[in-house]
Amino acid sequence: MVNNFKMSMLSLRTRIFLSMIVLIVVASFLLASISIIQFKNEAKEYHQERLERKENAVKEHINYVLATTTYPLKTGNLDLIFKDKIHELAQIHKIEINIYSLDGKLLKSSKESFAVDKVAPPIPEFILKLVRSSIEKRFVDIKTIDGVKNRSSFSLIKDEKFKPLGVLNLPYLEDDGYYDNELNTFLIRLSQVYSFMLIVAFAIAYFLSTYITKSLKTISDKLEETNLDQKNEKIVLEANSKEVNFLIRAYNGMVDKLESSAIKLAQSEREEAWREMAKQVAHEIKNPLTPMRLTVQSFQRKFDPLAPDVKQKMNDYSETLIQQIDTMSAVASAFSNFASMPAQQNETLNVVEVVELALDIFNEEYIAFESQEKEIISIMDRTQLIRVITNLVKNATQAIPENQAQKSILVTVKRRNNNVEIAVKDNGVGIQKQDTGRIFEPKFTTKTSGMGLGLGIIKNIIENYKGTITFESTFGKGTTFRVSLPITNS
Repeated sequence: MVNNFKMSMLSLRTRIFLSMIVLIVVASFLLASISIIQFKNEAKEYHQERLERKENAVKEHINYVLATTTYPLKTGNLDLIFKDKIHELAQIHKIEINIYSLDGKLLKSSKESFAVDKVAPPIPEFILKLVRSSIEKRFVDIKTIDGVKNRSSFSLIKDEKFKPLGVLNLPYLEDDGYYDNELNTFLIRLSQVYSFMLIVAFAIAYFLSTYITKSLKTISDKLEETNLDQKNEKIVLEANSKEVNFLIRAYNGMVDKLESSAIKLAQSEREEAWREMAKQVAHEIKNPLTPMRLTVQSFQRKFDPLAPDVKQKMNDYSETLIQQIDTMSAVASAFSNFASMPAQQNETLNVVEVVELALDIFNEEYIAFESQEKEIISIMDRTQLIRVITNLVKNATQAIPENQAQKSILVTVKRRNNNVEIAVKDNGVGIQKQDTGRIFEPKFTTKTSGMGLGLGIIKNIIENYKGTITFESTFGKGTTFRVSLPITNS
């Protein structure tokens, strides 16, 4: 907890640093972005207005030429009217001028004759339509060629009676050199300013984080010294932060409660330990008594002194009883040494044979056994393996209601990769969904009797062998427990 608190303080200081840095970076990024957009918008508006001014000036000059010419004002004479004037206009207004017919064919250009294509491309039909359909009888075509934006305005040339004579084209190449230089200069100055602000922010963040975490460090040191088995000192500190003061008061209140609870807790833990020990001892000793009782009852019911294999049966019954007695003895010895489980007495055994032998103590005819192989050899504690099987089968029989017509418990053993898998499947009442997460908890049981330690104990046995125990259950249909244990051949 203390380490987490210290990590939180370091994290707080880091967050303060990062927050200020991020704030400055974001602010500089936003300002730079807004500035770039502003410069681009200004450049765009400048070029638009400049092209319009040049176009208006050229058109005024063209109208003057048309008003003073001696040639009849018609489209076919535009070439003659502007034969010499077009170059004069281009030089005066410092812009290229092209005059087209109404159907888009080039009539006259201010370019030198060697620079004009022999067959100049006509104005695209869609541009002519846009010029004729617009209110201003004007259209500006914008294209980007090799990263440079080119504007080209198209407008109608009219006589004094506003009759269209031709189309005026003014190509205009945008030169953003001035704005690019201004923008670069601004960005350089901006980066210098924000670099200085970043250094200042580092200093402010350091002193601010140190000031904020000073009180928290005091609390952290006290938390590190806090222990249940000693007298803990309160924090005498008045912080400037309301939240830190609240934390100090909470700590001092915790110290008061901790001191008053320490004695009660120690006594309670001692009593609880003895209580749990007594319950577990009773459960573990009672557990083998059931198979012993079942064995004796089976012996009473099935024993036939005239049977040819009577000696073998006597030996089997005796061996089962001896095994259960040994289990009780081992449990009692283990608990006397404050151990929860008997020590493992591993031996080489046939798992299939041991599981089948463990089932002999049960008298229920609906218990069936299946195995894919007759022999799966492994090294483990015979008593603990029998204990796992009898506990699971006993739970399965108790899960089936007495008044149920069709009862079924199937125990299977099979080899899966390098593990032996033992499954106990019943068609009992199943486990409700809300209980599935607690089924292996100590002292949890869905039965009306018992201490609920059985599944928790066999889970410990299985995990001691690096195995696993899982289950699948459908409420009202039954449950299947699967035990997977490693096969050890050495």
